[in-house]
Formats: sequence, structure tokens, C-alpha cells
Amino acid sequence: MGRYTGPVCRLCRREGVKLFLKSLRCDSPKCAIERRGDQQPGMHIVKRRKLSDYGSRLREKQKVKRFYGVFERQFRRYMDIAGRSKGNTGSTLMSLLERRLDNIVHRLGFAGSRRQARQLVVHGHICVNGRKVNIPSFLVRAGDTVSVKPRPKSLRFVRQSLEGFSGRLPEFLSVDKKDVPEGKVLRLPGIEDASIPVQPALIIELLSK
Repeated sequence: MGRYTGPVCRLCRREGVKLFLKSLRCDSPKCAIERRGDQQPGMHIVKRRKLSDYGSRLREKQKVKRFYGVFERQFRRYMDIAGRSKGNTGSTLMSLLERRLDNIVHRLGFAGSRRQARQLVVHGHICVNGRKVNIPSFLVRAGDTVSVKPRPKSLRFVRQSLEGFSGRLPEFLSVDKKDVPEGKVLRLPGIEDASIPVQPALIIELLSK
């Protein structure tokens, strides 16, 4: 199954929360959540029904998958890694998702959305520790430096994104907006660094059955 290419505002309305899948539109009055509130997508207006226990766990998983832009197989692989790791499984799962290179590029302000960040990475505009990395799912480590490839096309796009960046830089990252912008991973992210409200315990309960 390929990547979803339909109208992404439908996904936000389906989950009932902003997933920030578009860069500028999500922070403007044009946002579908702002205009239509809790109304589900579709031609006919349907009130949200009370979710069952299974439904609430499924919606939590779908919300996180769509927010980070990962497929089901990828998500289950992260779940397996988190389950085998020491410490809290839910916190480890969210840390793995936050460590994805496309997410780091977006949170540094190099791209307006995770979709744009994924495109930047795939097209070879991003380097990690001075070496080009074109794999969006690449997991950064503490101490890694994420920089822009020093060529005019790459620099022009990233500088425009940094000028319009209105988000809050997370505490586990630092950014230097010099001639060649670069960011540094100060430490591994935790669940408190996730940029979306999430209850990982519900996801663990769903996938552990």
C-alpha cells in the first residue's frame, strides 16, 4: 500500500486534533479544525459516537502514525524495538519516533512540515555529521549534528523555512542559523518532548494483544 496522497486536512478532522500536516495552513484561520470544529470528514454531518475501548486505542495509534508519517509495518517495528528495550515501552516508542531524521529536520525549522522534511532528506539536501543521509527513518543519536548540504538550492529552501518558522524549538535540540544552518541533538528525546498529546499506554495495550 502506497503513501496517502489525498487531502491531509481530512486526517486531522478524522482524529479530531491538529496533526500539522500542512505548514502555514495549520496556523491560519483556514485550518479545517478551526473552521469545522469536531465535525468528521464526509458529505453528511455525523456526530461523533462514544468510542469503545478498542476504538480509543486504535484512534490513538492512528493519530501517532499519521502525525509522524509512518506505515503500519514501520510502526510495529518501532514497537518491537521498544518492547525489547529497557525502561518504559511507551516512552521508548515515542523517543524512537522523535529521533527520525525527517522529524528532526522539521523540528529544527528546516522544513515547514514533516512531509516537506521527508522530501528534503530523500532528495539529498540533509547531512548528518557531515555525511549525506537520504533515509527519512534514520535514527539520530545524542551528539549528532544535522546540517544542510552547502549548495544554493538547499540553502535557499531552508533559509526560507527558518524565516517563517514560528514553532518552539524543543529542549533536546539546538540550532545555529549561520551561513550553512545546522542543528545539534543535545540528548535523546523523551515522551515529554513529543509535540503532540499522546497516551502511549493505549497504543501498547492495543499492540500487545
